[in-house]
Amino acid sequence: MSEAQEVQGTQRTAHDLTAFQHNILVILAEEPMYGLAIKRELESYYETEVNHGRLYPNLDDLVERGLVEKSELDKRTNQYELTDDGYGTVLGQLEWVFSKLITDDERAADVRELVDGQAQSSTQS
Repeated sequence: MSEAQEVQGTQRTAHDLTAFQHNILVILAEEPMYGLAIKRELESYYETEVNHGRLYPNLDDLVERGLVEKSELDKRTNQYELTDDGYGTVLGQLEWVFSKLITDDERAADVRELVDGQAQSSTQS
């Protein structure tokens, strides 16, 4: 499969995802997590409770699509990790957002400043 076909396939997958599923991928881009940690991150973002009946079917769907890998930490706890395809999906979404957001040098500078600020804070952690 060519690189262009891979990118196009990733974009097609990204189009099929819900915002909730995209948010799960973004959370997992930071580091692998178990389900309840993902739930807490989502609740912090949405500022409301996320029930198990919403979270786990979406995680299972992302696993089936090959965007997230599921492994067993212990008998009761699963860990979820972003796959390379999942990472590509997150990057593809950012690329699309940037293509719409960055319309001039001033907006490009705003995004550059935001990215530089995040890079500095992650190296200080």
